[in-house]
Amino acid sequence: MQRSVALVTGASSGFGLLTVVELAKAGYHVIATMRDSRKQGALLTLAAKQQVSEQIEVWSLDVTNRTEIIEVSAKLTETYQRLDLLIHNAGISIGGFNEEISEQDWRRSMETNFFGVVFLTQALLPLMRQQQSGKIINVSSVGGRIAFPGYGPYSASKFALEGFSESLRLELSLYGIDVILVEPGAYQTDIWAKGFTHIEDTSSTHSSYQQPMKQVLSVGKRLTKHAGQPMDVAKKIVNIAAKRKPRLRYAMGRGSTLAVMAKGLLPWRWLEALIKWQLRKK
Repeated sequence: MQRSVALVTGASSGFGLLTVVELAKAGYHVIATMRDSRKQGALLTLAAKQQVSEQIEVWSLDVTNRTEIIEVSAKLTETYQRLDLLIHNAGISIGGFNEEISEQDWRRSMETNFFGVVFLTQALLPLMRQQQSGKIINVSSVGGRIAFPGYGPYSASKFALEGFSESLRLELSLYGIDVILVEPGAYQTDIWAKGFTHIEDTSSTHSSYQQPMKQVLSVGKRLTKHAGQPMDVAKKIVNIAAKRKPRLRYAMGRGSTLAVMAKGLLPWRWLEALIKWQLRKK
């Protein structure tokens, strides 16, 4: 029987890298895409250690490049004539206080975290519709349900992803395709370290937001220091892929489910007070 085919974006590190290996261990043939294929070393090393190298291919794909999206879609269709699982994991974390974030950074965030998902999905849907089956798993964030100060571009892109995924799920249910959102909280991945560095590098010493930005960074670093292991998310994604009837959302991580429930149940002013209190903690 033909092996199921999966495509994972952002596979050079973090959730993407681990998910590729876990899917291969589960029996998938996995196309691991990354913007810079020279960064495939860590993935290939882990794949060899887990004895799944033959089930993994590395393809170059910058999800903000429409030409590369079209090329990857054509190559996949021609080579395999099927796609059973599409995992949108590529993402960046850009922060700062909204007044001071450059247009370039706003656009980078939306192009990577949102438009890349939309356009790659559009390119691959004809193949999946023809099959009348498959799953699309979009890696969102608890920041796509609750927006925190200092992370406007990130939350805006993830809120957009959540709305797109809800609409897409309803449309594709007619064709036997499931759309699922995985919403991690803080985990020990590179995306947050890179985000903190970006904020520190772009924050001006003359900024009106200098002091509150320091507090936002302090809270973020404290949370990630005690964050969960990314392997938990990778294993959960593989588990969801095996479900016959997966639900729309899976919140993950310490406090994530509680935070989402609190937003739905508490008056906004109470939630706002809790976030402000958290920012004042030393």
